[in-house]
Amino acid sequence: MIENPQSGHLLPHQRKALEHIQELAARFRSTAGDAVRAILDRAGLHESVYDDAIGSVRIHARVALHFHPERLSRTGVTVAEGLVRTGVYKSQFETGLSGGSPSAFPGGERDQWESRLFGGAYHEPDASPAGRPKYGALAVMDHPDGPAPRFGSCYLLLHPEVSKRSTFTFGSSHEPQAPERTGTLDLLDPVMAPLLAQLEQGRGAFGVGDLTVAGLLDQLTRGLSKTDRQDRPLGRALDSFIEAQIHGAVRLDQDVERLVADPAFRDHPVGESLATISTKYGIPLCWHPGFTLPVGKVPDVFREYPVRPLAERIAGQGILDAANIGAMANSLELDPEAWKGWASHEDTLTQFRRLWHVLVVNGVPDEALLE
Repeated sequence: MIENPQSGHLLPHQRKALEHIQELAARFRSTAGDAVRAILDRAGLHESVYDDAIGSVRIHARVALHFHPERLSRTGVTVAEGLVRTGVYKSQFETGLSGGSPSAFPGGERDQWESRLFGGAYHEPDASPAGRPKYGALAVMDHPDGPAPRFGSCYLLLHPEVSKRSTFTFGSSHEPQAPERTGTLDLLDPVMAPLLAQLEQGRGAFGVGDLTVAGLLDQLTRGLSKTDRQDRPLGRALDSFIEAQIHGAVRLDQDVERLVADPAFRDHPVGESLATISTKYGIPLCWHPGFTLPVGKVPDVFREYPVRPLAERIAGQGILDAANIGAMANSLELDPEAWKGWASHEDTLTQFRRLWHVLVVNGVPDEALLE
């Protein structure tokens, strides 16, 4: 049975969450707007350039939902097979899976973040795990690997209509400053002000190190209406993204524009599930260039966690890709005895995430998989 079958219909607590963000964004709008105008002035840009960009976002903004299709949910079914069976993209509180913090349970860190950001709306008596927000990222640069590949090798690109019931945060919603960096399509200044400030400082964004304020506004104005541009290079946007929180159900047959997958799954059982999703729900299936990396090129440590020993356990001295990393990650749940003495369960999960991040940053397409 599909809960909340009308994808655009919001339950009372979901509507309350959206209204709370509207109130927050309105509170910070004046300060954020002043900051935006000051940045535009220093960049020699007229406010109309910014207004045109925001107008384009309101019409064309698409959210991408990243996921690892081979990972096992709490029910022991792969994410891809779960999508085949239900036709619904489920929240982390339902699946127990996350490409970020694995704390989607009552009292967990994610539970606390949601309470703070959404004013307790998702802790109302009528709230359920199925009704929780779904997390994605705004597709800004149209990179073939998606706007936030750190959270999954594949992604669903949603129709612009879904963005109207989404909220957006520059950065991650777990950060202390998230409430003042969050908005909606109608109130985007709180999201844009810190983003433009980062660009003004020369720090780039969305995996583009030399992205400028003018360059971003031009992309938002002219580029958001163009999709499926597989000629673009991999974005590898590990740390810089606009997080999106989707309120209400996400149905494959109504809300998804296309499914984009890593070619490591093309001749793989999971690939069969992805193809079934495509045919069953009428969603085009595309393949991005993918990531592969020889184990010999994996660093010993990445962001304070050892990753080279894990890479060697997965592929010896061979090649890492999304499929073999995922298969070994599943073994952590299927055969925990085999991991005794390795590290704590939580630390091992973090090592898997860090190793995937290494692949995103350093991996290259395997041309044989694209033939």
